[in-house]
Amino acid sequence: MTAARILTATMLRRLDALMSGRHGETVRYLIVGGLTTLVDMGVFALTTEVAGLPVNSGNIASIITAVLFAYVANKLVVFRARSPDRLSLLLEFAKFIGARLVTMALEVAVVWLIADAMGGNKYLGKAAALILVIISNYILSKLVVFRVKKD
Repeated sequence: MTAARILTATMLRRLDALMSGRHGETVRYLIVGGLTTLVDMGVFALTTEVAGLPVNSGNIASIITAVLFAYVANKLVVFRARSPDRLSLLLEFAKFIGARLVTMALEVAVVWLIADAMGGNKYLGKAAALILVIISNYILSKLVVFRVKKD
């Protein structure tokens, strides 16, 4: 076995232990949150810089794309939630969308405040908003959307 394979295997074991350990859910959420942020910022840049959409239009498009990505990733990777039937799945998705609409309003308000009202940098506004949104989304997902019911 080569040194690279040994190093890779060791790193994978440590990553698995970190993601499955006591703080695994939080670690998984941070990783998925980082990926969701990349999706959000990437679509934001594409829509505002390449497509030339206004800041708020590009922001809304990026949020919608990121929310759809986040639902699948949070359900399967972070909270490992299972839905026993289609009705439960639809209810869970509706709660997720409802929670994200709340945080979308927060994000749009913060970006508007910093970029438009205060004349600041749109990316600084977006970054500041995303910090608040990531924290809010975790709390809402854990306590409302993917809450484990005790029988």
